[in-house]
Amino acid sequence: MDKEKFKRLFPHLADEMETGVSRIRQRQIESEPEEAKVGERKWAGYDPTVVDFIRRCDTEGEAEEIINYMEKRGEVAPKAAKGIRRQLREEGLRSFGKKKEPGFYDRDR
Repeated sequence: MDKEKFKRLFPHLADEMETGVSRIRQRQIESEPEEAKVGERKWAGYDPTVVDFIRRCDTEGEAEEIINYMEKRGEVAPKAAKGIRRQLREEGLRSFGKKKEPGFYDRDR
């Protein structure tokens, strides 16, 4: 069979063979919800917040250092930092959530 006849009979297959990309699979990927995509990490591209870092701390002193550092860098507004410090002082370290252990962001879903 010549190439032109093959293209007329099987246009998508011919295109896939030339480009190496399946249109069917490409449409499936585009229509799948973000969390269902195969081979992607759940937390890819996520930018941790001050609370995410606090939840990795073992002591209130470590948490205070995190707050100071992020406030100094402008990643936490002074008013928000003040509220976070108050919560830390009055309610304790675990009031922000249970401790995030190493590897937390490496887990699949």
